[in-house]
Amino acid sequence: MATIDNTLDSWRKTLETLLQYYADLPYRYGNVSAYVVVSRDRNHFMLMREGWENSRRVHGCVVHAEIRNDKIWIHYDGIEDGITEELVAAGVPKDHIVLAFHPPQVRAYTGYALA
Repeated sequence: MATIDNTLDSWRKTLETLLQYYADLPYRYGNVSAYVVVSRDRNHFMLMREGWENSRRVHGCVVHAEIRNDKIWIHYDGIEDGITEELVAAGVPKDHIVLAFHPPQVRAYTGYALA
């Protein structure tokens, strides 16, 4: 059980650090802030943006990930190149990453976990 807990703690830290990196990048247009929202008790991790770009309101989720059933589920990934390769580089095995934004029948062809 300690190994699973250590792995989960490591993944939590990796997700939070990775999302914070993107939150710290300056937004090039307008007065837009980014921030990380973490629900440690539910294992949800989100990168959000909010503010104004000229007269247009900006508000929404850039990335939503969840640790569920010993896997990292990527529900939404609005980062240009995605965060999956960065998770793999940080030591998360591909068979423990679910690209949940793809339909289940497509996931078998992604090289990542099915569910």
